[in-house]
Amino acid sequence: MRLSRRLLASGPVQSLLAFLIALYLRIVGGTTRWQREGFEALEALRAEGKPLIFCFWHGRLAMMPLCHREARSASVLVSTHRDGRLVARTLRHLGLAAIDGSRTRGGEAASLRCRTQLNAGGIVAMAPDGPQGPRMRAASGIVQLAALTGVPILPASVATSRRRVLGSWDRFLLPLPFGRGLYRIGAPISVPREADAGAIEASRLALERSLNELSADCDRRMGHAPIEPAALEGAVR
Repeated sequence: MRLSRRLLASGPVQSLLAFLIALYLRIVGGTTRWQREGFEALEALRAEGKPLIFCFWHGRLAMMPLCHREARSASVLVSTHRDGRLVARTLRHLGLAAIDGSRTRGGEAASLRCRTQLNAGGIVAMAPDGPQGPRMRAASGIVQLAALTGVPILPASVATSRRRVLGSWDRFLLPLPFGRGLYRIGAPISVPREADAGAIEASRLALERSLNELSADCDRRMGHAPIEPAALEGAVR
């Protein structure tokens, strides 16, 4: 076990794995018959050169880079942990930038980099239940970022007809090639700059509800029972 962890932490090994994972995702993306819904809001904001915060559940991370040419120009917030470094390397192979940091490691510096990216008119993408959960329960950080910058949040989800559900905390979804896929983007969520604690919590709940509804709908329409969120007790952070 220790040897395998050391190998996974090795830069050359991670670089090879990242290349292979990115190649696999490109194959999945190219062999899947995609249906996309709700992308009008994304396209309208980008046509006007406006920034946005693109969010999705951590368990659907593998499929999100396949989303849309505009979403693929995003900078993605990733953990500084070993697994996060592998994700960052994979994203770069797919043409996305990575912002290192999380709510537990480098949070303030990551927040500053996110704000800089948004102030420059870019896209920041993040999973509000990452990097350690609870599954499908939104932390408030993304809402606070939206309030600080005045930038809307676009909730999104995806499912494929052919997939494997891993036994990880986030029920990570591994898409398989030669199936059907559904991407959905929900209505933008705007958070007032002067939002107080009550407004932040209301927006957090609205985001969590939207992401869960989108995810359940995508799962059902692709022929699967929806992935369930973690129990509410102790879930809100």
